[in-house]
Amino acid sequence: MALPKFFQIMNDETPGVYKAFFDMVSALQGEGGLDEKTFQLVYIAIKATRGADGLGSVIAHTAMAKKAGATREEVRGAILVSLMTDGLQGVGSCLEAALEAYDNA
Repeated sequence: MALPKFFQIMNDETPGVYKAFFDMVSALQGEGGLDEKTFQLVYIAIKATRGADGLGSVIAHTAMAKKAGATREEVRGAILVSLMTDGLQGVGSCLEAALEAYDNA
């Protein structure tokens, strides 16, 4: 899966910032105490609370979650958790697209 265009622009314009960002991501994934599947599901749940603003990340990280062994039901559950924190915004904006992304990954 290709990275979003803004990452390419960040790399072209500010390669040090790009590297630092991905070094931080790697450190969080490696030292955050979560296995890869759980990390991706937590990320999906957090981004779902942003609704449409988190949709692109939800779609991208759904494929990563599936690759890490997450089931369709776990992805669905991660998004449904956003009902408790943000009401229907995340579910309405992200559920259908995430399940389609899962089915197509």
